[in-house]
Amino acid sequence: MNIKEYLNEMKTLVDNALDRYIPSKNTYPPDIYNSMRYSLFAGGKRLRPILVIASAETVGGKREDVLPFACAIEMIHTYTLIHDDLPAIDNDDFRRGKPANHKEFGEAVAILAGDALLTMAFQMMSEVRLMPGINPAAILRAMNEIARAVGASGTIGGQVVDIQYSGKKPDIPTLEYIHTHKTGEMILSAVRAGAILSDCEDDELNALTKYGENIGLAFQVVDDILDVEGESEVMGKTTGSDERMKKITYPSVFGLAESKKIAGRLIDNSIKSLEMFGEKGEILKDISEYIIARRF
Repeated sequence: MNIKEYLNEMKTLVDNALDRYIPSKNTYPPDIYNSMRYSLFAGGKRLRPILVIASAETVGGKREDVLPFACAIEMIHTYTLIHDDLPAIDNDDFRRGKPANHKEFGEAVAILAGDALLTMAFQMMSEVRLMPGINPAAILRAMNEIARAVGASGTIGGQVVDIQYSGKKPDIPTLEYIHTHKTGEMILSAVRAGAILSDCEDDELNALTKYGENIGLAFQVVDDILDVEGESEVMGKTTGSDERMKKITYPSVFGLAESKKIAGRLIDNSIKSLEMFGEKGEILKDISEYIIARRF
């Protein structure tokens, strides 16, 4: 199975599970469920839940066992996107080729839909009965990983610094902080969670941590580049917003050519970290190459 086939199969698996887990848009009060489902099923690639699954399988776990946890991480990711697009933060009108949630449902419902997805995600992660094949202690540990990654010391902290430094002179330490926290921590935690849930060994977790750190940063570096070079129709959102809002990005600090080299080095480093897994690490290796190859 090639990487595109694997990604499509896993996306279908995650989409079908999410559809089962999220109440229908007719559930009372319908506005909140309609808003939640609108953004959740807007066509995302499901990279983060797929990383949970692929990481689990790399250390001998089963996709069915970690699927509910993987779906919860996609709910959290969707919450961050809804809130990112709000006028008070990035003020984007489009997401994945559709009007942003707040343009469709209003700011109040959009904020609450994000809150509801975040809360429901932790409800799902704590439902031990959904994951009978996993040690409850491992579930608790993985939940702690996710909570830290999306909180003030992770995604939210990165978002705050991103907002505060918009329009200011770019510097490398601040740039790295924003990217590793705002985007990288969530990707890293998805990789680590899949391994933790699958009862991995310490050396396996260490290797996968290095992998997650590198692809997490690479993913955001590539996003920075595409905000300059990408087409809105392909990206599904308005490009050029980083420059318009005077964001600190890799192209603004290093230029486009050097940013592409940095992304390439990060991908190479992620692949090297998988050497101990041999053939079992092939899917994660392919995901690394897919992140950069499909975008430039």
